Amino acid sequence: MTALKHPQILLASDLADGEVVFLGAESWERDHRRARVARDKEEAAALEGFGKAEIAKNRVVDVYLADVDVGADGVPTPLHYREKMRLKGPSVRPDLGKQAKGGA
Repeated sequence: MTALKHPQILLASDLADGEVVFLGAESWERDHRRARVARDKEEAAALEGFGKAEIAKNRVVDVYLADVDVGADGVPTPLHYREKMRLKGPSVRPDLGKQAKGGA
């Protein structure tokens, strides 16, 4: 097992509605707090492999790993600006997405 500098989660965009999704324990989740966390390169490669298979099945697009910090409660929080913004929803249309639903 080769450790990562930072734990990682897998993000994608749902092909049906464009929402950001996170790979959870068994399927895609809309809540980043339920994302599966990779702590070594082998786990990260497995997440990427699953993501590529989901692209081939036309379920998601734009699959990539993102560095996170895992809090004492086990919740992963993205470290980079792009992923922090993606958690909030569309930045140009607050009447759509998570903002309109009262989430994140």
